[in-house]
Amino acid sequence: MDETVTPGPSRWPGGARSAAALTFDLDAEEVWIAQDPANAARPGVLSQGAYGPKVGVPLILEILARREIRATFFVPGRVAERYPKVVRAIAGAGHELAHHGYTHTSPTALSPEAEEHELARGLEILSSFAPVAGYRSPAWEFSPHTLGLLARYGFRYSSNLMDDIRPYRHDHYGIVELPVHWTLDDAPHFSFSGASWTKKIATVEEVRSIWADELAGLHQLGGSAILTMHPQVIGRPGRLRLLEETIAGLQSQPETFIGTCAQIADCVP
Repeated sequence: MDETVTPGPSRWPGGARSAAALTFDLDAEEVWIAQDPANAARPGVLSQGAYGPKVGVPLILEILARREIRATFFVPGRVAERYPKVVRAIAGAGHELAHHGYTHTSPTALSPEAEEHELARGLEILSSFAPVAGYRSPAWEFSPHTLGLLARYGFRYSSNLMDDIRPYRHDHYGIVELPVHWTLDDAPHFSFSGASWTKKIATVEEVRSIWADELAGLHQLGGSAILTMHPQVIGRPGRLRLLEETIAGLQSQPETFIGTCAQIADCVP
């Protein structure tokens, strides 16, 4: 994607050295239905996603409240339709709601018209719960039309690309990019599908070490750590301690600004 970009801040609010955001993709059943529409008739498969809103989110909200942290939840519109009480609980606790498609379908799999419909429909639904400023693609991928659509529909930031360690602005569109990476995503480490029995589920100790090293490196370089987690993944009982320990580590790290994605995006000139 060739375009001019404006670099992000080298210093953060209050003179902080680095920034961090806790983000949660509340995919629920939609991630499985998007992979294979036939999964809509497979309750065993769907139950993996249903765990997120039913069990994972309440447990995560307890930790965030205890640690006095505001997070960003990226929610597909159809998940908000299916679990309105859960989405209201998230917004009611002071967390940011952000766009994650209507269905959990990659923009690259859609026609321009279908991509716009997904964006508009998801925005309509989520905006009925809280103002929406940010967008994360269900696949961390753009079509040639995505940035233009985001600008047209008034989005302030995107959190999809992996080409930097600090936020920057897509100058032609005015959209701030909050870079992500698989390293700080729980799914590559922990996710498991019965369709493939060759993938090992990582231990909490392995992921703790990977995350600690990456967070320390980002802090040293003055970057922004956008942790990407999924309630159906990080919300398992054996992983909740990792979540709380990670938050505690960020809070104890000198000169770290911890905010929502919208707050971090607002730091970019």
